[in-house]
Amino acid sequence: MPVDFKRHHYQPSAPLCSSLFPVVKCRRMAEAKIRVLVAKPGLDGHDRGAKVIARALRDAGMEVIYTGLRQTPEMIVSAALQEDVQVIGLSILSGAHNAIVPRVMDLLKQNKMDDVLVLVGGIIPDQDIDHLKKQGVAAIFQPGTVMDDIVQFIRSKVKRADVPAAR
Repeated sequence: MPVDFKRHHYQPSAPLCSSLFPVVKCRRMAEAKIRVLVAKPGLDGHDRGAKVIARALRDAGMEVIYTGLRQTPEMIVSAALQEDVQVIGLSILSGAHNAIVPRVMDLLKQNKMDDVLVLVGGIIPDQDIDHLKKQGVAAIFQPGTVMDDIVQFIRSKVKRADVPAAR
């Protein structure tokens, strides 16, 4: 005898549906990864450090977008906007950080991306660190920084994935 699917169709009750929703939401949160854009601004052609950082962040479970060499501030912010990243890491060895970082920060503000965490790594003189932090840079990582310190810093500062960003 054929089964009448219309008559036997399961329709969950309201309490069951509402009790399952948090499980689905928790699973989605667990699957969400921190999105990081790693960029090499300016004319500097040395990217080994940026690639090492990108790999370490990826190995730590983050989603990493590496933009490649010779990126302008406009290209970096455009990529960050398109990729909806939570973190921008700028690797600067050329000494152009005092020109590049303020422009990146200005473009982020213009695009209402004030919630994006900006990190700078590379050869940054100690006397320039306070100036960069006043511009809005969250942290500066100089040569010799332990990769785990960078990973932990990002994890501690990035808003949870279930909290919508204000854009």
